[in-house]
Amino acid sequence: MTVETLLRMLLAVILLGLAARAILARDAFAAVVAFVVFGLLVAVAWVALGAVDVALTEAAIGGGVTGALLIGAAGADRAKKISASRKREPGVIIKVFAALLCALVTTVMAVAWFSLPVPAPTLAPQAVEAMPRLGLGNPVTAVLIGYRGWDTLLEKVVLGLALAGVWALGADARWGGRPGCLQPRNPNDPLALLARLLAPPAILFAIHLLWTGADHPGGAFQAGTILATMGILVVLAGLADYPALSRREVRLAAVAGTLVFVLAGIVGFALPGGFLSFPEAIAKPVIVVVEVALVFSIGVTLCLLVAGPPRRKEDQP
Repeated sequence: MTVETLLRMLLAVILLGLAARAILARDAFAAVVAFVVFGLLVAVAWVALGAVDVALTEAAIGGGVTGALLIGAAGADRAKKISASRKREPGVIIKVFAALLCALVTTVMAVAWFSLPVPAPTLAPQAVEAMPRLGLGNPVTAVLIGYRGWDTLLEKVVLGLALAGVWALGADARWGGRPGCLQPRNPNDPLALLARLLAPPAILFAIHLLWTGADHPGGAFQAGTILATMGILVVLAGLADYPALSRREVRLAAVAGTLVFVLAGIVGFALPGGFLSFPEAIAKPVIVVVEVALVFSIGVTLCLLVAGPPRRKEDQP
């Protein structure tokens, strides 16, 4: 048994322990911390498996944006100061039913996994063979945009619907206002210094991930997540404020990526092919345009998702 195998087995054991900790922890904040660490280590596991694209997404979403959302929710729950005695605990029947349901799902997944033929059926050779027609060298980008465009488009639609659902949680009197709380501005604060130093190179790195995603690990989702993270950092440092949701350009930026994606798909009707079918002559330029539009939309959407529903009027600090 090699050292690499031992390290992978150790990583698997740690992941199982963190997953159990996140599920069994009675304190919400402790569960969220375990979940964030779990997401970061899952990213390491994906790197060990050679799936760098998936690792970047997992680190940004599982350990980053989702963690920030859950920490905010746990903090809001603590702020209510509800005593443990007043909380309604689920009954024994519900607990048993949940345990049986979890066991059933786990059993079905295990049976499905071990029932797969060896070797497993795959379309990877056909996808790799057709990649030159798209002008792309990264198989993940080729699959997400060129061969699985419907799924990728619907993922962006789901992000937009999630943002609309978060906005709907706001009070009617605050509709169109600014989300979050105005952070105090202190030029000598370490967080403000970190935001000034980290934001410029992070933005350049996001642009690099976007551009190199055509041939190497990276892409719109990873780049957009980095932009969202920098936006949140700048706001938390008090260097800027969240924009008012009544501004048309804000809402347009949130849906621009989806609109450009749909328009690019409609081009397939005018040319030989069909919806989301990119002709070989213009495939790469169209994909680049779609990816650029998606970066800004993903960045704006994720940033506003973390900010939450509108809490202040447009002119209110």
